[in-house]
Amino acid sequence: MIRTILKCVRQYKRASLETPAFVTMEVILECLIPLTMARLIDGMNGTNMSPILKYGSILIVMALCSLAFGALSARSAATAACGLAKNLRQDMFFKIQDFAFADIDKFSSSSLVTRMTTDVTNVQNAYQMIIRVAVRTPLMLIFSVTMSMLINPEMACIFLAIIPFLGAALIGICLIVFPIFKRIFKKYDAMNNSVQENVAGIRVVKSFVREDFEMKKFSKASGDVCRDFTGAERILALNNPIMMFCIYLSMLLVSWFGARLIISSGGSSLSTGELSSLISYGVQILTSMMMLSMVFVMTSMAAESAARISEVLSHESSLTSPENGVTEVADGSIEFDHVSFRYSSKNPKYALAGINLSIPSGSTIGIMGGTGSSKTTLIQLISRLYDVSEGSVRVGGLDVREYDLESLRNAVAVVLQKNVLFAGTIRENLRWGNKDASDEELVHVCRLAQADEFISQFPQKYDTRIEQGGTNVSGGQKQRLCIARALLKKPKILILDDSTSAVDTKTDSLIRQALKDYLPDTTKIIIAQRVSSVQDADQILVMDGGRIAEQGTHQELMERNGIYREVYDSQTKSKEVE
Repeated sequence: MIRTILKCVRQYKRASLETPAFVTMEVILECLIPLTMARLIDGMNGTNMSPILKYGSILIVMALCSLAFGALSARSAATAACGLAKNLRQDMFFKIQDFAFADIDKFSSSSLVTRMTTDVTNVQNAYQMIIRVAVRTPLMLIFSVTMSMLINPEMACIFLAIIPFLGAALIGICLIVFPIFKRIFKKYDAMNNSVQENVAGIRVVKSFVREDFEMKKFSKASGDVCRDFTGAERILALNNPIMMFCIYLSMLLVSWFGARLIISSGGSSLSTGELSSLISYGVQILTSMMMLSMVFVMTSMAAESAARISEVLSHESSLTSPENGVTEVADGSIEFDHVSFRYSSKNPKYALAGINLSIPSGSTIGIMGGTGSSKTTLIQLISRLYDVSEGSVRVGGLDVREYDLESLRNAVAVVLQKNVLFAGTIRENLRWGNKDASDEELVHVCRLAQADEFISQFPQKYDTRIEQGGTNVSGGQKQRLCIARALLKKPKILILDDSTSAVDTKTDSLIRQALKDYLPDTTKIIIAQRVSSVQDADQILVMDGGRIAEQGTHQELMERNGIYREVYDSQTKSKEVE
């Protein structure tokens, strides 16, 4: 885990190494200041200003140098920590882009968001503390104890006696708090999932007047996080009183025994200045222990975050391109050979079972079926969004697992059932299909998709801005824009997954005719609920329970009086009633 995280330091190695160096110089100067102060105090005799000027000047120079090194260490630590956070987010984002759908399902999108935000911030804060405070604390502890021993070993033993007690108390607190932080991050995922679902489905929430329910659900998730954090903070709050007790106890003991030693020895065993230095070193030692406890707490919390980040960075996608994969798809022919598929090896039920299907290149295939009949699952295997569990899927005569993934998916254009447009202009969204497409090509494909008419009515036409998710265009307009975007790819295989459901039958017919004329050699697969959308297809499949229940042309299926005929009759009768 640590190795995985540290790989992301990269160009910030120099800042990461400079920080401990600056901190070391800062600590050395801070530990020399009390010793110099002791000489200043002991040198004050009320008649001669020379020692005061001498040691006073030295103290000023040492303080300024210590301040400079402290500022430099803070700057380099901030640079290193922020740079690490940037690289972590970047590496995670790039890694997620290579994930298969199954990998996204495994982590969940809300958990991935938490890992890229909250978890990275925790690691950033911990890293900044480790390279600065975690270096400063042990150095300060060692130097302060050493200086105390040099001044008076007997008095230094007071600090050595208190350190184990304080250390045991702080470690005990950390051990109690760590499991709580581990539990909190899972609840963060649940809270983010609640937010994500609510924002994505806000129209549904408002349509069903479920705002109160959603607020209660979020309040519960937020309350769980709050309670756990409150419990952890209550335990951590013990840090300060324990620390202050140890500091005041040590000061009391040092002052008591130190004063007695000065009086009994007449200042020969311990001077007033040395007593002052011992008190300063005592404060430094115990403050270092308190800082060490903060490091423990921060790293304890960040350790779980680092493990979650490392899990993403170390995860190998379940779908990878083969070495020297084929980069050219010969044609749009498709063949399913005894294909069965299930989303998880732990799930005994197959989403698809015993699929045998041959689709010639350039043909048009219609697919119908009820909700849950695995229509979408079937077409996702073509572009290898999932891998088959059994059998094989061949495109252009080759198993899809033999192709370079990018080349295969470039040859397949999919207009999904849930159409997605990104924030930007219409022109920018269309060029997702072909970044080098000319303005004339954009207009042409939009005319084919019956989108140019409504685009031309916008004041800024193709420079009209689309809001995130396409919220400022209707469902039918969004579908037509997505179809136009897919046409720009000029793919070997075009899949329309119920992507004309929001347009009227006349527009649907015009789009299908345009596809036939514009892409005569492209294999077209149309998933639809309306019989009118598929009845002209060369072949129609009726899916039921993950199997092909019926297959044939419109006329052949009508003659069989099966599921297809029932759907056709029900839709025809409903039109007659209208």
